[in-house]
Amino acid sequence: MARPDYPRRCAERWGSPAGFSIISPPIPRFDPIKKFFGNISFVVLLNLLVKPGWVVVENLVQDRLGHAAFGTFTALYALTLIFASVSDLGLTQLTTKRVAANAEFLPEYFPTILPLKSGLSALFLGLIVLVGYGIGYRGHTLTLLALTGVGLLLTQYTSFLRGTLQAHQRFNTDALLSVLEKALLLLVVLGLITVGLTLDNYVVARSVATLFTFVVLYGLISRLYGFVRYRLRWSQARTVLRASLPFAMITLLYGLNERIDMVMLERLATPAEAGYYAGAYRWVDAIMMYMWTVLPLFFAKFARATDQPQEQQELLWFGQRIVTVPLLFVCAFVLFRGEVLFWQFTHSSPLELAHMTTALKILFVNVLVHAFFAIYSTLLTSTSQEKPVSWFVAVSIGLNVVLNVLLLPRYGAVAAALDTLLCAVFVSGGYLWLVRQRAGVQIPWALLARLGLAFGLLCATFWGLRLVLDQWLLEAVGAGLAFVGILFATGIIRLSELKQLR
Repeated sequence: MARPDYPRRCAERWGSPAGFSIISPPIPRFDPIKKFFGNISFVVLLNLLVKPGWVVVENLVQDRLGHAAFGTFTALYALTLIFASVSDLGLTQLTTKRVAANAEFLPEYFPTILPLKSGLSALFLGLIVLVGYGIGYRGHTLTLLALTGVGLLLTQYTSFLRGTLQAHQRFNTDALLSVLEKALLLLVVLGLITVGLTLDNYVVARSVATLFTFVVLYGLISRLYGFVRYRLRWSQARTVLRASLPFAMITLLYGLNERIDMVMLERLATPAEAGYYAGAYRWVDAIMMYMWTVLPLFFAKFARATDQPQEQQELLWFGQRIVTVPLLFVCAFVLFRGEVLFWQFTHSSPLELAHMTTALKILFVNVLVHAFFAIYSTLLTSTSQEKPVSWFVAVSIGLNVVLNVLLLPRYGAVAAALDTLLCAVFVSGGYLWLVRQRAGVQIPWALLARLGLAFGLLCATFWGLRLVLDQWLLEAVGAGLAFVGILFATGIIRLSELKQLR
């Protein structure tokens, strides 16, 4: 149990909004943290082995199919993802939270939740096709939308099953499964590129890889926890749906907030503009995958420590650095050398590449904002603050839609990127306000200030190296080495902590 004066002592050591402390942060208890850090490292390593390769391959796919064709697919994918992500009405997050807190939830409720989840997936597939028809998709395009929907609904079912592994703290097993689909798809698409790639066989390949991953995971879950006989009990179904709806609302709002730009670009501007935005946003997705891989682990940890504010405080301070530090370097590199990420687009004009680069740099300022503040959303949603979070995200969506309607027809992908950034700033401010008002933990203001200082020094380093060297690879290596020194000099990383992690 936390000592009554713990928040005060934390504020004294870490600083407060009124004045930042320069005293070093408290060293957390490293027995559980050390093991958790090992889990995170394993997850990140696996993703680094597979997902950068997938980004390179998808760049090739877009270059071969063309910006307009790939823009159409991306709009279909984004529309489907909005609905697929909420197809379980929040059951994934609810199950992860409940199983993490009480292992008895699994055998008691899964016979009801699994058939309920299957029925919801079928219902949402029909809804996806209906909405697609309503906004103007017809014929072959509507068929591609349905097939994309099948694949993404299976992906969401897979995420639901993986939540059980996360709740039981089986993070390494979950990590292996998280990259299986991308690794398989990488091999299949490389084969298609050599024999002849079309939009049709690309969509089919994605669905097949998803189905294979789902079958493997379902078999593993059955082996670990026993085969679950479906037994739908309506009383249990009503109970879990009432409890999960706040999560569903947040998931829907996040899906709209992140993906509606792509659909509106393709409908209000042109498929080519959607393709330009997709080329830029792909790198955002690739980098944010680090965050979306790490944050669910913290969600499970925060949920398990719901009644332990001291442990939540330590997890927040630890997580702030784990989430933010790697992304600082990536964002600085893109802001100074983002154009090198489009080296594979040999069929694009210089004007198209410049347009994509501008959108990319704006989007990576958005990544920087999330790097600092996304963990506060994870803390809030894991501790029953879903409703106030959803209100901030809902207002952000309204702002985004209004800006899109006004700006997308004229400015295209660049306007979409700027709208996304403005909404990220707004909603992140809401997270901080909610944490201060309701979470019962201290915001590490001094650490945030140090991270901001480190980013400023890193940008100055990139700027100086560009003036002297003017070669992106040497600049990246030099800035990377300097960044290590900056982290130690600002006190973000300390030798005493590294020794305890050995």
